[in-house]
Amino acid sequence: MRGAVLYGPKDIRFEERDTPRIVKPTDAIIRISATCVCGSDLWPYRGIQPITQPTPMGHEYCGIVEEVGSEVTRVKPGQFVIGSFFASDNTCPNCHAGYQTSCRHREFVGDAQAPFLRVPLADGTLVTTPEVPSEDMIPSLLTVSDVMGTGWFAADAANVKPGKTVVVVGDGAVGLLGVLSAKRMGAGRIIAMSRHETRQKLAREFGADDIVIERGNEGVARIKELTDGIGADSVLECVGTQESMMQAIRSTRPGGYIGYVGVPHGVELNGEKLFFSHVHLHGGPAPVRRYLPELIDLVWNGKINPGKVFDLKLPLDQVAEGYRAMDERRAIKSLLRP
Repeated sequence: MRGAVLYGPKDIRFEERDTPRIVKPTDAIIRISATCVCGSDLWPYRGIQPITQPTPMGHEYCGIVEEVGSEVTRVKPGQFVIGSFFASDNTCPNCHAGYQTSCRHREFVGDAQAPFLRVPLADGTLVTTPEVPSEDMIPSLLTVSDVMGTGWFAADAANVKPGKTVVVVGDGAVGLLGVLSAKRMGAGRIIAMSRHETRQKLAREFGADDIVIERGNEGVARIKELTDGIGADSVLECVGTQESMMQAIRSTRPGGYIGYVGVPHGVELNGEKLFFSHVHLHGGPAPVRRYLPELIDLVWNGKINPGKVFDLKLPLDQVAEGYRAMDERRAIKSLLRP
């Protein structure tokens, strides 16, 4: 089969790769129905996160089970399934606590930009849909494998509650779906930080009440102005830079909550300033598996339509254009179909 391989900065190729096979009795092989490019894929693509060898890419996936190992009992060939970017057994103490991305036996699933994918720990990782979905539902179901689940975790970690004021830092797919998540959780007011007109429009469609284009000191001042000088109850940090993290901390009221899900690159926090800020800070790799059943149900029943973040749809063999378009901010998120 052919799949996406990253060789170095801006060098993504669609080339021959080994077709996955059952390696362990707990594995499953799925035929990919849809995959996509993630904002976190852009870190190595831009050379900010170095790679040392050609690396298969892709960690968002959904599709049809083709084959299962001898110990797999919960999923069967022919079922439509969605999984997380970390495989988990869903039975260890960390999984039981709801942090499957810290499963004691976790394995990264990172080669999904291809027609077929091996998923380890299939019984703990994969969640089935009630039946094979219609074509128009697949993009939204794909989002729950990462970006919708990550946006939901950001809102959950930020303790979003009905009637509260929420700020979302970041207007990529995760930030936009953080807006959607906060709206679904009943936030009373949602302020999205965005400088891009198309993303602002989608943020408003997902439930944003206000848009803030300023950054840094001006951004903090604008948030304070909109919240009567107090700051937000909950802030979702969905970028992962020093600027975005400080924007989040400084925009939060004393006693407020920050959910941070942007993969940190160069982020350093001053302990004394954090101490006197009086904010709750929680985040990390989103435990998507925790939320999969609920989010699948919301999509299946038409309660949410997160697939709107895909504003570029391409055949899988044009994966390089999917990366370029997101890198150049011509696209929010690129959907890839084999």
